[in-house]
Amino acid sequence: MKTLSKETLSRFQSLLALVVLVVILSFASDQFLTVPNLRNILLQISVNLCLSIGMTLIILTGGIDLSVGAILGLAGAVAAGLLKNGLTLKLLGVQLQFTPFGAAVAGILVGLILGWHNGMAITRFKLPPFVATLGMLSIGRGLTMLWTNGFPVTALGPTFGFIGAGFWLGVPMAIWISAALVVTFYLISIHTTLGRYIYAVGGSEKAATFAGLNVNRIKVWVYTLAGGLAAVGGLILTARLDAADPKAGLGYELDSIAAVVIGGTSLSGGRGSILGTVLGCLIIGVLNNGLVLLEVSPFWQAVIKGYVILLAVAVDKLGAKRE
Repeated sequence: MKTLSKETLSRFQSLLALVVLVVILSFASDQFLTVPNLRNILLQISVNLCLSIGMTLIILTGGIDLSVGAILGLAGAVAAGLLKNGLTLKLLGVQLQFTPFGAAVAGILVGLILGWHNGMAITRFKLPPFVATLGMLSIGRGLTMLWTNGFPVTALGPTFGFIGAGFWLGVPMAIWISAALVVTFYLISIHTTLGRYIYAVGGSEKAATFAGLNVNRIKVWVYTLAGGLAAVGGLILTARLDAADPKAGLGYELDSIAAVVIGGTSLSGGRGSILGTVLGCLIIGVLNNGLVLLEVSPFWQAVIKGYVILLAVAVDKLGAKRE
């Protein structure tokens, strides 16, 4: 019975933490449990949720990705630049113009390519994920500055803006998009062969190899998908701001990793879930929102968030030792 209670507590610790946090903030601020504020929290976490879904897949394989924030920024900048200025092919003497849909597809394609680049660097050249994605972080930031010349791209129009600032059935489109991605990748992780292979690689890469799995191909797929998801987050952020900021996404990789770990995904791989990551994003979103409502200094907010991350990693390590 004692073992069962410990297992149950471990399984639902993220949900319990969220409930406790909500109860505390409900008493601390009368503005917290209001429909506009709760909707605002969901809207705020939509971008981080896109990044964190991809990060979950990567960490489940035992990897890490420090470049998702940079990919987000570049994808948003590319989409905004193509929409606003088009693309000139000097060799052919052709000027291409892009619709909002075409610009969005181009932005996602950029994310997929950069994610694929990460996967190839890790599998073909045997670079540690930390080093490969750290390099991509710098590459992505540099390319964003080159593409924008260091200036924001603004006035993108209402059609593109609908992605991040529009409403459907009274709910922001950003929430609909992030919710659709959660459902899609939850089903992929649980009910598809790729999902089972991801858990197998994270559980034991050697065992997966002996079982006949193409581990390198699985990793490339995972990093490619993560890049595409980061690009979707970039589109949402750019559309919501009606501008592509060259510095967009700075530090987002830390919030993404934090959400995944707080949600119960093990940094050693093979254990975790998309739904847990959703809870992790909600915890971070509720915490950020509550600290703002309580008028806590932004500097203290960073300190508190850092300790929450350390606590989550410590709990993960303790759980791994028990297993």
